[in-house]
Amino acid sequence: MRRIATGALMTAAAVVFSLALVPTAAADSAPAVPAPAGGDPLSRTHGLFADPGLPAARWVAAHPADPRAAAIRTAVSSRPMAHWFTGTSDADVGLAVANYTRSAEAAGRLPVLVAYNLPGRDACGAESAGGAAGPSAYRQWIAAFAAGIHDRPAIVILEPDALGDFGCMSRAQIDDRLALLNAATRTLAGYAPNTWTYLDAGHADWTGPATMAGRLRAAGIAQVRGFAVNVSNYIGTTESRRYAARLRAALHRPAAYVIDTGRNGNGGNGQWCNPGGRRLGRISTADPAALELWIANPGNSDGRCGVAPAVPAGVFDPALAQRLIGGG
Repeated sequence: MRRIATGALMTAAAVVFSLALVPTAAADSAPAVPAPAGGDPLSRTHGLFADPGLPAARWVAAHPADPRAAAIRTAVSSRPMAHWFTGTSDADVGLAVANYTRSAEAAGRLPVLVAYNLPGRDACGAESAGGAAGPSAYRQWIAAFAAGIHDRPAIVILEPDALGDFGCMSRAQIDDRLALLNAATRTLAGYAPNTWTYLDAGHADWTGPATMAGRLRAAGIAQVRGFAVNVSNYIGTTESRRYAARLRAALHRPAAYVIDTGRNGNGGNGQWCNPGGRRLGRISTADPAALELWIANPGNSDGRCGVAPAVPAGVFDPALAQRLIGGG
């Protein structure tokens, strides 16, 4: 299995944004009927957004004299990667998402966002345990998240781990989670028409394609563009692509997919939590036929484990980044 590192936080200049964009009914329910599909976000932008407010970039800016800073700037912090939004990362998620997507829009670039706030998230590993207080709180949160994007182009990775954790959940918990994922997919389709949303689908060493395909269907994949694999894991691109192809065949419907290549340059070694000997993967590419994105932020810890036993999940550690650059 793999767990998720959280804590990617962004501090773009404040802009005025009103949650009046969120329809009143969104507080407790998703839209009944999604809006028609909008435009291709890739065609509306010119490459992916490299966020200057993510942890690696903030560390480099704060430590210009550190001998590791130049290499981390070149190999990591200047690269496009995803911004993670959690229930604790921002006091007002709608405003934070609006700020972030507006900054990317002003630069003419395509932002990648991760929505990670389901109640009881990370049910098996607990390194990133937490999430919204309950279903109503989550529905309000995801409505504000989607309204923050509005009609700006974006890519969203929806709830990493959500469909892989079933072995650690009761039947009632699974049913509740599937209902919330369906609400989230409808909300994003309805409020963010120029967004491509990808439901997380685990990775090649976790859940079989037929089983995961059933979970994706139950979670509402028909309402979004596709699924994401290898999020915050280390499995190589070739194996991940093979798994994604089998999963797409098992779905029996057209579906695009995304591979997280942030830390899979040396492939996996069976460990998910700060394993040694890993390397950076291929940098993010905005190829609609085969999206490879840095979803996990390289250098952010998976938790207090592996080669970073004292670094909490989601916290940037220059030693971890340096290991990924050099494969140590």
